[in-house]
Amino acid sequence: MADCKKISKLNSIDLSSPHIPTSVSLLKQACIDSGFFYVTNHGISEEFMDEVFAESKKFFDLPLEEKMKLLRNEKHRGFTPVLDELLDPANQLHGDHKEGFYIGIELPEDDPEAQRTFYGPNLWPDSDILPGWRQTMEKYHQQALEVVRKIARFIALSLDLDANFFERPEMLGNPIAILRLLHYEGQISDPLKGIYGAGAHSDYGFITLLATDNVSGLQICKDKDAEPQVWESVEPLKGAFVVNLGDMLERWSNCIFRSTLHRVLGSGQERYSIPYFVLPSHDCMVECLPTCHSKENPPKFPPIKCETYLLQRYQDTHAELSTYKKP
Repeated sequence: MADCKKISKLNSIDLSSPHIPTSVSLLKQACIDSGFFYVTNHGISEEFMDEVFAESKKFFDLPLEEKMKLLRNEKHRGFTPVLDELLDPANQLHGDHKEGFYIGIELPEDDPEAQRTFYGPNLWPDSDILPGWRQTMEKYHQQALEVVRKIARFIALSLDLDANFFERPEMLGNPIAILRLLHYEGQISDPLKGIYGAGAHSDYGFITLLATDNVSGLQICKDKDAEPQVWESVEPLKGAFVVNLGDMLERWSNCIFRSTLHRVLGSGQERYSIPYFVLPSHDCMVECLPTCHSKENPPKFPPIKCETYLLQRYQDTHAELSTYKKP
């Protein structure tokens, strides 16, 4: 793998701009070129984002035995230790050098929908240990989903669909939305030795909304089949989210839009990031959109149910829970 020497120049989409055709055009170009772009003026204040990052750091600062009490469960909620996730087994010696915490859509156990694979109650730190932590994360979860819905309108328009296309109940009306707090401890990555903060992968869903601190590390590879692969750095932009498209949108768009390979290389500095993964409902059939195929360009993928696809991807990349001894 080639080292990264280039900084990627991404389009920036102003979500408050009245010039919607211009924003749609910028977004469409970004989705075709790299599947990555920035969004600004998204409606979430910098002050609140600072609070979310501060609360995330408080959790990761807890002793490991305290965090292991919240080890992720079968519904993929809770804590993931360092090395738990292996995203690029062909190139990684061990798992990712990061720890994380999953938070999904909160539903009480007696809700009929809580039986679904990616719905149900979350795991939360004790309020005596981290007071106000749950409330901060739930508020951010809700606000981030509103930002994604704004972006989805631009994506729909860029695919010549009605602006509300993705708001249907089977799509973002009842989404699977997963917030993940991440902490990279300061390990120095070495691709030649198979050591990565996060191995090369594409995201699984519709889109990912990424909040980062000011520490670099994210890299993208626009052409995964190139030899050698060329990696470009995506630098943090103050006050902006980085957005990237997931595999489901690539399938929906018949590869018109890109779900791009990306990774994280550690530089020796601690790094915190917060990706927010959004997918359609459990039962949504992800199949080629009506505006994305023709007689000359037939659908490239068979239809697949969202729940089936996501569950398989999680099983492929996470350690078996049986490998951990509960405290």
